[in-house]
Amino acid sequence: MTAKGRDLKPHIGIFGRRNNGKSSIINLIVNQEVAIVSDKPGTTTDPVRKSIEIFGIGPAIIVDTAGIDDSGELGEKRIAKTYEALKTIDCAILVIVNNEFGFYEIELIKKFVEFNIPYIILHNKSDLKPLNPLTTEKIRQYSKAALLDFTTQNNSNLPQLIELLRKTIPETTYQKPSLLGGVVRPDEVVLLVTPIDSEAPDGRMILPQVMAIRDVLDNDCICVVLKETHLKQYFDQQMPKPQLVITDSQAFAFVNSIVPADVPLTSFSIVFARLRGDFEHYKAGTPALSRLNDGDKVLILESCTHQVSCEDIGRHKLPRWIREFTGKNIEFEIVAGLSGIIDMHQYSLVIQCGGCVVTRKQLINRLKPAVDADIPVSNYGMAIAWMNGIFDRVMAPFNSLEK
Repeated sequence: MTAKGRDLKPHIGIFGRRNNGKSSIINLIVNQEVAIVSDKPGTTTDPVRKSIEIFGIGPAIIVDTAGIDDSGELGEKRIAKTYEALKTIDCAILVIVNNEFGFYEIELIKKFVEFNIPYIILHNKSDLKPLNPLTTEKIRQYSKAALLDFTTQNNSNLPQLIELLRKTIPETTYQKPSLLGGVVRPDEVVLLVTPIDSEAPDGRMILPQVMAIRDVLDNDCICVVLKETHLKQYFDQQMPKPQLVITDSQAFAFVNSIVPADVPLTSFSIVFARLRGDFEHYKAGTPALSRLNDGDKVLILESCTHQVSCEDIGRHKLPRWIREFTGKNIEFEIVAGLSGIIDMHQYSLVIQCGGCVVTRKQLINRLKPAVDADIPVSNYGMAIAWMNGIFDRVMAPFNSLEK
């Protein structure tokens, strides 16, 4: 499940029973044969993803899933992957045929509601059997979603489907929200502190730094980028006073000691938490670091998979810092990517990375089991700030925004 997490476009999932024509619908939408079509039930196994362009929305990822009525041991595994895919979906299409609406569809609708997924219902193969008013009446007992009689034999009602998708997909998934919108104003100076260590990729900057630079410019601000080794020199030479300093969280202690108290300070991780993470639950959960006891277990969630170095923050630095801060014998478990079902009840705290390579929906659903179980959650930047005693300072730019 890690590959799809690296694409930030809105994800549209197509769900339904076997042989309901889900793959044919995808081929019609993208106007090419990208999904295997067969009269044999169970042709689609693992979820299949295809990039598409939807007028009025832009680039998107459409996800074809296995039939929810699959059978046998292999079928159960396919169904499990179909339900697992729900955690990454921004909008769903539920496909029915022959006026069949029953247990499978009702269970899917429950899942859509559970994961807060907006959806539409297509009655496919209407050229063979049109939608019956009695079926509509039954559907309305369980759902108020838009309902469309549909056929893939021609594209006459494809515009209606596209329009329904455009109206159903949350605008927040395809609009490009600003990292710093409301935090900075035009012509202000934003100073980005970007340490270069063994984790930094050769010859380029990491995604959060690149996105921050672009966002500063999009907000018509002046962007200054430097390594932490030049930070003191910048202020000693009385360069233009920044209205905001954003640093790598790992350098919080050093940067905080140099940046004047009247200059707002935060980190890339916290900025991304506001854009893409569960910001309010992070704020509420971070103080749990001070309540950890011997034997408590902390889960550290990484959204991407990467080569590990001795300077790796999630696998080495955070565990060491937390043990030093608490003085307790804490156990740690690190999980990378988006796959796997995790029993959250065994953990006293969950700490999520910045989430720069996943969508907001994917990250929120990943944390949902912990939030539902009332287990505190935090993120890298807020956790590091708390342990350095500067939590209030680095949250101040966003607190004032809320007010």
